[in-house]
Order: sequence, then structure tokens, then C-alpha cells
Amino acid sequence: MNKTDRQLAIMLELQRNKILRAEDMASLFETSVRTIYRDIQALSEMGVPIFGAPGHGYSLMEGYFLPPIGFSAEEAVALLMGADFIEQRLDGDYGRVAKAARSKIEAILPELVREESTRVRETMRLLHAGEPKTGLREKDNLGLARRAILERRKISFSYKKNTPEPDGNRESKREVAPYGLALVQGHWMLIGHCDLRQDIRHFRLSRMTELAVLDKPFTLPLGFNLSHYRPRDDRNEHVLIRANPEIADKIAETGSFYIESVEEHKDGLLVRFRVRTPEELLQLILSWGDHVEVLEPESLRRRIREVAEKMLKRY
Repeated sequence: MNKTDRQLAIMLELQRNKILRAEDMASLFETSVRTIYRDIQALSEMGVPIFGAPGHGYSLMEGYFLPPIGFSAEEAVALLMGADFIEQRLDGDYGRVAKAARSKIEAILPELVREESTRVRETMRLLHAGEPKTGLREKDNLGLARRAILERRKISFSYKKNTPEPDGNRESKREVAPYGLALVQGHWMLIGHCDLRQDIRHFRLSRMTELAVLDKPFTLPLGFNLSHYRPRDDRNEHVLIRANPEIADKIAETGSFYIESVEEHKDGLLVRFRVRTPEELLQLILSWGDHVEVLEPESLRRRIREVAEKMLKRY
């Protein structure tokens, strides 16, 4: 980063933050504290109202804003594609806002930059496969969940799990304090404290029905930060399968975080999984047909056999 770019970046950082230490800026821009001092001095001489408080740091005069900043074609593409993504993947409110923001960004771009950004965007595409009913419901749930998170209010919903409970039931009523949302492999997940389980749980929005925002406030746990949150790994069950090498690419394409290792042997690939319950892999293994064989555990072998026998009876 050259001197001019760094000084502009310093002004942007000061505008975003109330106060910043020279040491923090030096670390951010990978330079020395002395260089930051010289940059601050140069900016002050150019008329930028920067104030320094010994032992605290630097700040911009309240009410001072930078003049409009131009975008490069690459920066414009990043912003416009981000707006495209938000319009496609978030609920209606943000979809309309993203569309309006995209129009404003395009309106202020110089003609050459706008033409170049259009040319680059035409070489890339955010694939969005239709709008199935579950997709519409997911968007509706996203809007309600987002509002509940911002207002710090609990939500209630009926939830259909992917795997049944021991009694065969897959659906249950939940009341949850919503902490945040995450987009995981194309699906929106809600992270929150479940009153039923008395712990933090993850819920796929597409599996929720009858979602309602309650008049029950909640307090976010002290120190909880969604960007730093990592779910507890409770995958304690192991599954071992043998697969034909010809479907190695299909196995790799699943991108499954359940896969622990893939080993090549003369009689095929040995693929090891670590899961919460073996039932989680049932549909995936069935999709590979006679190209795979479950070796462990025996309970999953029996389950595959039961499903295969039911399928045979239908034909």
C-alpha cells in the first residue's frame, strides 16, 4: 500500500471508529508507528481535523465526513454482486433495499467504470435455482427471525428434524431466544438458545412452520459474538463404507464435513465418517446405490437392508 492509499485508508478508519491508537493503525496497515505519526501529521496539514489525546489515540472532529469516493471497476463489481446476492437470498425488505442500492451505485459510477464493471459482471453469475415453496417459506421465516434478533425477542415454531426421535416423531414445538443467522451451504440457519434442550441449538429455517415472534424479551449472553462462535462438535458416532473408485469424484463433490478420511485400497475406497447419528448418512449412502457398502456400524447396515427390501417390494 502506497502512502496516498494508506492515508486515505486512515481517514476511512477514523471515520468508522470514534478513536484509534497509532499502534492499532500500524498493525492494521502493516507499517511502523512512526510512519502512522507522519501520516497523521500530513493529513492535519492538508486540513483534515484529526485530534490526538495522549494515551488514548486519534479521532476525527465530530460531524466531519469525507467527500464521495470513487470506485474502481473491481470494487464496483464486488458491491453490485453483493447487492445481487442480497436481493436473491434475503427476505423482501432487504431485497428491495438491495435493488435500490444497486441502482444508486450504478448511477454514480463514471461511464468507463460502469461499462467495465458491466463487462466483468457478465462473465460471472450467481446461480439461483427457482423459487420452490420451501424457498418462499424460508424467506418469510428469515424476515421474522431477523426482526426478533434485532428486537431481542423470543420466537416459537414447529420444527421438523431430519432424523426421527426414538419414538419415531420428527416434529416438535420449540421456543428459542434467537442469537443470529448463518448461511450454510445455501440454507439459512438460526443459532439460538432452545428452551426445550436448554442449550444453544441450530435450526434450518426451511424446516420451520408456524413461526411467530413472541412478546418475551431475552438477553444475549455476556461475551457472545456470532462471528467468533463455533458450535460444539458432538459427532461421536463413526461410520465406515467401502466405495467403488469410479464414484470418488461424487464422494468428493459432496463436500461433507462428516468425512474424516478417504483411503485407497485394492478392493475399493474406504471412507470414514464421524456423525451424530448414523441415520444422518442414510439418504446420502442410498443415493450412491450399489457402488457402496456400509461396513460399520451393523445398525446402519440393517437400516440400509430394511430400506432396500421395502424398495424391492414396490417393484
